[in-house]
Amino acid sequence: MTLESMKRYMAFVKPYWKEIIITVLIGLLKFGIPLMLPLVMMYVIDDIIFAEAMSEDEKMSTLVQVMIVMGILFVVVRPPVEYFRQYFAQWIGSKILYDIRDQLFTHIQKLSLRFYSNRKVGEIISRVIHDVEQTKNFVITGLMNIWLDLATIIIALIIMFNLNVWLTLVAISMFPFYGFSVKYFYARLRELTRVRSQALAEVQGHLHERVQGMNVIRSFALEDYEQDRFAERNKHFLKRAIDHTKWNAKTFAVVNTITDIAPLLVIFVSGYFVITNQFEVGVMTAFVLYMERLYGPLRRLVNSSTTLTQAIASMDRVFEFIDEKYDIKDSEHAKALDHVNGQVTFHDVSFGYEEDDRILQNLNFEVNKGETVAFVGMSGGGKSTLISLIPRFYDVTSGQILFDGTDIREFQVRSLRDKIGMVMQDNILFSDSVKQNILMGKPDATEAEVIAAAQAANAHEFIMNLPRGYETEVGERGVKLSGGQKQRVAIARVFLKNPPILIFDEATSALDLESEHYIQEAMEKLARNRTTFIIAHRLSTITHADRIIVIENGRIIEEGNHQELMKRRGAYKKLFDVQQL
Repeated sequence: MTLESMKRYMAFVKPYWKEIIITVLIGLLKFGIPLMLPLVMMYVIDDIIFAEAMSEDEKMSTLVQVMIVMGILFVVVRPPVEYFRQYFAQWIGSKILYDIRDQLFTHIQKLSLRFYSNRKVGEIISRVIHDVEQTKNFVITGLMNIWLDLATIIIALIIMFNLNVWLTLVAISMFPFYGFSVKYFYARLRELTRVRSQALAEVQGHLHERVQGMNVIRSFALEDYEQDRFAERNKHFLKRAIDHTKWNAKTFAVVNTITDIAPLLVIFVSGYFVITNQFEVGVMTAFVLYMERLYGPLRRLVNSSTTLTQAIASMDRVFEFIDEKYDIKDSEHAKALDHVNGQVTFHDVSFGYEEDDRILQNLNFEVNKGETVAFVGMSGGGKSTLISLIPRFYDVTSGQILFDGTDIREFQVRSLRDKIGMVMQDNILFSDSVKQNILMGKPDATEAEVIAAAQAANAHEFIMNLPRGYETEVGERGVKLSGGQKQRVAIARVFLKNPPILIFDEATSALDLESEHYIQEAMEKLARNRTTFIIAHRLSTITHADRIIVIENGRIIEEGNHQELMKRRGAYKKLFDVQQL
């Protein structure tokens, strides 16, 4: 997948190719200036220090002139060149990461609930944060530094060939061994890098879950047990990290040994040439200095290979995530749902998370505009699954769900969900202010509309008693509010959204009686003149429903209003009597 990943990554790089070329050109200037030093050294030794025809004063005057020119280059010219090279390189890298993360977040929002039920949140975060960050090195190292190092090597070789061909051949005699060692070691290194990244993602996934569930760990006194479980994953990552480190160390040991042999050969041969008077001491000095200019970039290329290996392994993981398929997507001819009258029809609907395991089987019923329908039954019967099909969190396995006679799959998903308001048993509030959480129902609402929605949801009074009123931060998942307060904020944002279809999924089951009273009152107010679906654990809260449907093992076994079902003395009456007892 590596070459394919690199091609796809270049699509993110393409908008910035002009900036990359400018950065490389600036870099050539930055790396080119130091290449003059060996030549200056050769000139100072051969043409100034050992110049017999020059007096001491002339030598000093010439030396000062040379140093003034070099001082201007290194003190005046090079610093701004270095600044702009670093700035543009980091700017381009950061912009590309911004674009990738922006696309990933769009992708995350389109993935189905089925995907999230099979993935740890921490692993997803690891790919979006850690792996994307690693790919930045592909831009800075692969598209900039490597070319600059290669250019430095080529310029150094041109100068060296002009100084002495045979000595240059000695200098590059180790190149084939260098190339072979890089090819041998880095194939294995890329796989070890990928495995290490996956192990790190597993640690992050486990840690994220445990931080979220810290109250459970504390309440069951599981600290020691969880410490051991975390240690297992941490040790697994440590083992993978050490495997990677060992191979990396072997790589550097072999490659650096090869690059260290070449300067020794050059010193020996150039020393021989000086002793036999074949060239001057200054030429030998320049050659030895150019060896660092030659093999320094070569060593950096080794580091770059390691960095690129990690970047490409992370790139593979990023695109593997991007390639996750959407279970729910708009059809080619999907249209916007602009108006909903409120009639909802289930026609022969069956559904299963797995193809051969049907949770719902052949459901047929119709809900008219403004009608309130409640679904009851034992846990695991399929009530919540049924409700999740209406906003297309999942698509039906067979059959149809119709809005005003049209299959909901013919509508654009976002426009469909825009017409549905949901209040769940465990509503998620984001770590923002109360006002911002209510505004999620209608982001462009005025302050007056927010307050009106909170009043309708019986939430305004408790909000005003908070330390900063509507600007009070609620903490992660609304931890600073009670269960009843969270539910009322959730209902307020549905009031603000003002949708024609409502879904209440056990919205009062985990609350005390006082909170339940406030919320029940708000829910009944909200449900007026809207098509409403209710899943209720406490049957006493749905006796007012126009119709009650009893679900058992994915099938409808009874249907009617409260009075009718009580007279039948069937499954509903048994459930009701058990709760009354």
